[in-house]
Amino acid sequence: MPAERDRQHKDAIARRGLMLVLSSPSGAGKTTLSRKLLEADPGIELSVSVTTRKQRSGEIDGRDYHFIDAQRFETMVKRGELLEWAQVFGHHYGTPRAPVEAALLSGHDILFDIDWQGTQQLREKADHDLVSVFVLPPSMPDLERRLRRRAQDSDEVIRARMATAAEEMSHWAEYDYVVINTDIDRAFAEVQTILAAERLKRERQTGLSDFVRRLQAQL
Repeated sequence: MPAERDRQHKDAIARRGLMLVLSSPSGAGKTTLSRKLLEADPGIELSVSVTTRKQRSGEIDGRDYHFIDAQRFETMVKRGELLEWAQVFGHHYGTPRAPVEAALLSGHDILFDIDWQGTQQLREKADHDLVSVFVLPPSMPDLERRLRRRAQDSDEVIRARMATAAEEMSHWAEYDYVVINTDIDRAFAEVQTILAAERLKRERQTGLSDFVRRLQAQL
């Protein structure tokens, strides 16, 4: 079938993986979008961060986060074992370097659910591999409703998250793309479109030169 032959040709072209970052104020939808993307696209995998915060109900160590203590986190920072790290609401989060670098070299895409601080650090260290998307809520009342619907945080924590939302959103212009999450299905389709286009960028398709030479040899 023509479609199958086209797929095989695409698969035959070597490609360097990319790092797709989704950031947003807490509650604006980045985690939901990340989960939907991982379920729908076998070509991308989640970067599992280390964190010093306590494990929440339903979370699995090694799948959602690697839960470690503050001393271990500090050691990883000092040894340069983290691509990025940040402190958020009194807890530390960071991205282990080795598994990400190995995935990119083998042509696998990595998804990051991190904030603007971590994104900035990734841009400084691996700008050519980075694709960043900032997710905005349609309104602040909508953001607060979403936070309360989660029923995971106390009123005090929700107030703190709302208070920092404006500061977080002020960094939207530092991102490659902006998605307004008025409707989760529409926002998800927009993220998928961004990923598809970025995968096709010439500079990421490292096997194109060999592929073109093979085509020319057929003349």
